[in-house]
Amino acid sequence: MKFRLWFAVVLCGVVMSCLLMVSCGEKKQGKVIVTEQEFVLRRDSDKAYVMDARGKVKNVGQADVKNVVVTGYCRSCGELINPGNWFVSDIEKTPDQKDTINYLPVNAEEEFSFKGVAFIYNMVPEEPAAIPEKMEVVVESFESVN
Repeated sequence: MKFRLWFAVVLCGVVMSCLLMVSCGEKKQGKVIVTEQEFVLRRDSDKAYVMDARGKVKNVGQADVKNVVVTGYCRSCGELINPGNWFVSDIEKTPDQKDTINYLPVNAEEEFSFKGVAFIYNMVPEEPAAIPEKMEVVVESFESVN
């Protein structure tokens, strides 16, 4: 009788240890990268132009991801509105200035597009002579699906 009780206690301990090790194991994570990016000049009004962005992101992680938020930044643009100079808004990004991809499986690639990376107002209606130098598209956030 003592042997059976001892055996049952040891067996329960082994099972509990195995369950603990499995549940505490490292969970698979998603990883999203920008694979293509392109900035496009768009005329907003007679003397105003906007840089928009489009491209592709890919999930190179080990788990599916959801709610992928992609946006762009102009690191060489100022915050002051001066005619002939590229500038950015200092307020939080609007829904038009970012794209949200609802679901992205492992190894899947998805297109994105958004408006308003940088802005310029000219004194004349011609296109600006140069585009901003330091623009980038970034994956702001995502959630791994487990």
